[in-house]
Amino acid sequence: MTLVAFDFDGTLSDSEMTVLLGEQCDRVRTGEDAVAEQMAAITRRAMNDEIGYAESLRRRCALLEGLALADARMAFEAVTLRPGAADVLARLREAGVYVAVLTGGFEHGVAAALGAADVAVDAVVANRLPAADGRLTGGVAGPLVAGTKDDALEVLVAATGETLSDTVAVGDGANDLPMLEAAGLSVGFDPKPAVRPRRRIYISRRIQN
Repeated sequence: MTLVAFDFDGTLSDSEMTVLLGEQCDRVRTGEDAVAEQMAAITRRAMNDEIGYAESLRRRCALLEGLALADARMAFEAVTLRPGAADVLARLREAGVYVAVLTGGFEHGVAAALGAADVAVDAVVANRLPAADGRLTGGVAGPLVAGTKDDALEVLVAATGETLSDTVAVGDGANDLPMLEAAGLSVGFDPKPAVRPRRRIYISRRIQN
């Protein structure tokens, strides 16, 4: 059995969860600065390794403070897998491959996208958006805020009895570099400039089985 770990936003999905949440903020908060634009700018800097990922995530989530949970759910329901991704996930699992999603994004968005595509994975390592009184607090919690994806990959390797040399990591952004460098085989999916020199295989734009 081989273990394949996928990033989510920008890899399995062409959605960016924080941007979708920002767009939802913009729809319900009229007359305020565009949250989605601020989200996208921070995300670009993080993916190009111009700002630390944990700091960028905290900044983006802080912009969501006060968003109603019902509105957050609407944003998560808009998260989708990119064309071909569901087939790849299904074929890998049919072949006995252990498939994991490792993302700095959020559990609810991953679950919504997988459910809509009627496909499953073996493990999801993702973050959460804390709420109080029915609204987001502006904080973020989970294993991939301060933690890195190589640590998460090593936990999965230990749990499955695999070795790192038998793992494949697929990602696109600078926050994927730790797992790309730790895995036996690294695959850059339409990788950002910070990732391109440090991957073994390059895939552009479309996932196919």
